[in-house]
Amino acid sequence: MKRSGRKSNPRVAVGAGLFVSFIGFVLLDASWAQQAPNALPVRPNPYARKAVDPASAEQGKNLFGVRCAFCHGSDARGGESGPNLLRSEIVLNDQDGEKIGPVILHGRPQQGMPSFEMSAEQIKQIADFLHSLPVSGNERGRNGHIVIPVGDASAGKKDFDQKCASCHSVTGDLKGIGTRIKDPRALQQSWMMPGMRGGDPSVKAPEKKVTVDTAEGKVSGELLRMDDFIVRLKTADGDIRSFSRNGNLPKVVVTDPLKGHLDLLSTYTDKSIHDITAYMVSIK
Repeated sequence: MKRSGRKSNPRVAVGAGLFVSFIGFVLLDASWAQQAPNALPVRPNPYARKAVDPASAEQGKNLFGVRCAFCHGSDARGGESGPNLLRSEIVLNDQDGEKIGPVILHGRPQQGMPSFEMSAEQIKQIADFLHSLPVSGNERGRNGHIVIPVGDASAGKKDFDQKCASCHSVTGDLKGIGTRIKDPRALQQSWMMPGMRGGDPSVKAPEKKVTVDTAEGKVSGELLRMDDFIVRLKTADGDIRSFSRNGNLPKVVVTDPLKGHLDLLSTYTDKSIHDITAYMVSIK
């Protein structure tokens, strides 16, 4: 005897069963969540950026561009010598400059970072600038051109004569620098730390020099590599020389031409930096 009506579709039956199971799971999950709302706490995102005052962040951007960008890059993602700050544990755990401040004020001499004299407000502004930047994604250049305030060229000449004239001359190595480097920001980066990121690419960082005191005499040249086991240099004749190291032997003396620039960084004020830049711009 034939059954009347339509034949049942096994696919529809399976789908209906899955749908019912899904609804049951949702209801069970909602019920469980109401009974144990704290069972699975949501972990805060350590890379989330905090809301900051835009005006404070803008001031911090200018301060960062003057004091920090030559090492850490204008976007704080690392430069020639400074690390990426946006993924720094200190910056990520900082709220209002309380962790960033001590590093700025005391520096890290063993890592080549000088100390900077800044007010609590300036530190807060730099912190706000760093916190305003997203950690992820490639957004280089998102902050636009950093404003270089106009300084007093006459005051800058006095500062230059006091701090820079013993090594540099406006009629010698700096002749026409205001014409050669037209961007004030690139010019400022170039005279503060030659060859560092953000400066004019035509201004190269001077090479480190090394002298090795061997049994046959002293050998000097451009430092190519040095570690606990070997020192390699290039002599004035273009020869590549390598010497094995055993502790403090042979005696090795390294001369960094940028040491004077590094030593001066902590002595500048914002005004003196802007004044010297204004003076440099006037050197045609």
